[in-house]
Amino acid sequence: MDHSPYTTIERPAVAELTVERSRFIGHCREVATEAEAKAFIAQIREEHSQANHNCYAYRIGSGANPIEYYNDHGEPSGTAGKPILGAIQRLDLTNVVVVVTRYFGGKKLGVRGLIEAYGQAATLTLNEAGTVVRVPKFSATLVYNYSEHSLILHRLQQVEAEVLNTEYTDLIKLDIAVPFANEQIFSDLINELPLLKVEVL
Repeated sequence: MDHSPYTTIERPAVAELTVERSRFIGHCREVATEAEAKAFIAQIREEHSQANHNCYAYRIGSGANPIEYYNDHGEPSGTAGKPILGAIQRLDLTNVVVVVTRYFGGKKLGVRGLIEAYGQAATLTLNEAGTVVRVPKFSATLVYNYSEHSLILHRLQQVEAEVLNTEYTDLIKLDIAVPFANEQIFSDLINELPLLKVEVL
């Protein structure tokens, strides 16, 4: 599995575009799996069940072969889902799903018009969402004596660990998240501290 940092959207977003009286409403959300993407698509289709079309695309996973899928939902082949996916690809985003809903305004837009409208609606929505670089991390729990605390915190800084929770009892219990890129350094660090108890989740 590829644990490299990847770019995705910063927050869910909605954007709207009107072309020749047809309303195009874009929704996007960050997702980790195809199941999450499909659940979001189903939710938007339900919210906009009166719409003529709910077209979508998603891209999931980093590395050389992300999962990519699109659907035209009744629009002419290649005029809706593909330009939506194109907008995701142009911004080099992953772990994102975009649904563009169309309420027909009475005037046909033609193949070129549809491609432009769906692509533009998707791009507006993604721009509204902003971008963020995510660093994949694994979780671990550390348990140790108070005397080790300052040393442990110093070492955790070296592996760019994020402290999620701290419990103070007779010992200190620390829940942390460590970038996968620093897994080997973290492992070496653990081996240097024999009194440290570690559970990697």
